[in-house]
Amino acid sequence: MKAEPNIIALLNKVLVSELTSINQYFLHARMYKNWGFEALNERNYKKSIKDMKQADKLMERVLFLEGLPHAHMLGVLRIGESTEEMLQCDMDFQLEQLPIIKQAIAECELAKDFVSRDLLEEILDYEEDHIDWIETQQYQIEKMGLENYLAAQITEGDD
Repeated sequence: MKAEPNIIALLNKVLVSELTSINQYFLHARMYKNWGFEALNERNYKKSIKDMKQADKLMERVLFLEGLPHAHMLGVLRIGESTEEMLQCDMDFQLEQLPIIKQAIAECELAKDFVSRDLLEEILDYEEDHIDWIETQQYQIEKMGLENYLAAQITEGDD
């Protein structure tokens, strides 16, 4: 099923964003793990896996629409050097990603490509939930102090 070139281009733009997200969140996860913050490691690792699954669905959709997925492209990774920086890097990335997804949703709606629109809406919902999670972490750091927050991120006996 051949799609309009602009739909393929927008799906690929979202795909590049998801591929970038996989790498950013995976590296942040492993940094947290190295520092002993297992709860943050787990959350970021699961986010990277979810992004990989979303990227997979986007690739399948682009191929179905007779396009070529841009799996070879990545955006800029934002890697922090502390927990607060990492959370802010992730927030900045997420906030940059939202308009791309929303534009793609709107264009799919206009093109009457409801399957792609639904896929993108599912991704948008997940990304907005993750922004809420990051905001919660930043709020906790502000209210609890960084040391207390980080102490809460250490879990024992999960090996």
